[in-house]
Amino acid sequence: MAADIDEQPAGYERLLSAEHAGAIARVAAVIAERRPRHVVFTARGTSDHAALYAAYLTEIRLGLPAGLASPSAVTVYGARPDLSDALVVGVSQSGGSPDLAEVLRVARASGALTLAVTNAPDSPLVETAELSVDIAAGHERAVAATKTYTAELLALLLLVEGVRAGDGVLPAAERAALAVLPELAARTLADPTPAQLAPRYRFAGQLVTTGRGYAYPTAREAALKLMETSYLPALAFSGADLLHGPLAMTDPDVPVLAVVGSGPGGESMRQVLPRLGERRADVVVVGSAAVEGATRMAVPEVDERYAPLLDILPLQRLALALALARGEDPDAPRGLKKVTATM
Repeated sequence: MAADIDEQPAGYERLLSAEHAGAIARVAAVIAERRPRHVVFTARGTSDHAALYAAYLTEIRLGLPAGLASPSAVTVYGARPDLSDALVVGVSQSGGSPDLAEVLRVARASGALTLAVTNAPDSPLVETAELSVDIAAGHERAVAATKTYTAELLALLLLVEGVRAGDGVLPAAERAALAVLPELAARTLADPTPAQLAPRYRFAGQLVTTGRGYAYPTAREAALKLMETSYLPALAFSGADLLHGPLAMTDPDVPVLAVVGSGPGGESMRQVLPRLGERRADVVVVGSAAVEGATRMAVPEVDERYAPLLDILPLQRLALALALARGEDPDAPRGLKKVTATM
């Protein structure tokens, strides 16, 4: 898991290369030409969080309604929704889950444009879809996904911005801003704070993660990593939902990991933090700016769309260090497989 985490800056550089960015641009151009009226994502587990990030991007950047499909509607209940005007995107590291392939098959039969985003170009998901994007993350050693998650994020970002451009080619200013991501990721991973924080939560009984907007998928992925590797019950809430009742469970014995960026989502989170302070919650903030009364895992300030590519890095390292501190094996968590076949 440590090796996979450390490879992420190189993964960003690889996806931003002319070869891979160019391939994504060609797919984006096809989608832009087809002009879908709405976008439906289907995914499981970690990839579901990447899909949620892409749904935010789609609605904010493209102005298209976007949502996450429920595969069981198709595979368990036999639903056959009319997706003739939709782009349906299957997101999966392995591309091997039968239910995701079935959703794409049904969608394509109804006239949808279908796309597979995966780390396995020869997978059943790719065979089912009309278009595909290779996230090019390389072999992932640990069972818990890390580098494939961030590769999905970046590939989906390039795809959505390529569709927005119309011809798949990002503006020069955008390409220049993205080009520094590998360096910023390496700098973020070099910070020792996550490992230093791990002993503090060695005996925690539960934990809360929270964020808004683009940061909400990060909060959900952080919770999943903590549960997968440390078996620590971790509940993820949007900052808004946290105030609608779950805030009552926070206290000095329930640590809160809050993702607080510098954009609109981060600003809205700054209304949540004082409420956590009233509860005397143990708050750790992931963000580019210090927050009074909270410990911080620092990340460089970037455009809010890019922040999830950096914010998750210290949280992955915290999950790794915490698992080791609790005497667990983060490389092979019990009950977890690399490919989970669901129908």
